[in-house]
Amino acid sequence: MTKQRVTITADAEALAAGQQLVADGLYASLSEWANTAMVEKVARDARMRALDDALAAYEAEHGAITDEEVAAQMRADREAAIVVRGHRVATGAA
Repeated sequence: MTKQRVTITADAEALAAGQQLVADGLYASLSEWANTAMVEKVARDARMRALDDALAAYEAEHGAITDEEVAAQMRADREAAIVVRGHRVATGAA
């Protein structure tokens, strides 16, 4: 993929975190770290847009999803979950 040089303004804390990851050897350069972050953000935004589109299509056909439906599905998911580590949280617990 073709690279292009840019200038950005970033939060000091984010920049320091990236520099530390480079110092730790997880990235070859700050540019690699920033590029990886941007690529991941583009992919995440695309997934979120697709989810928004899917929800809009579902709600157009079936009506708006209610808070009660979401809560019922969360309970069903919790009850059906297979606990791999730790212990099962009691139904109704937050």
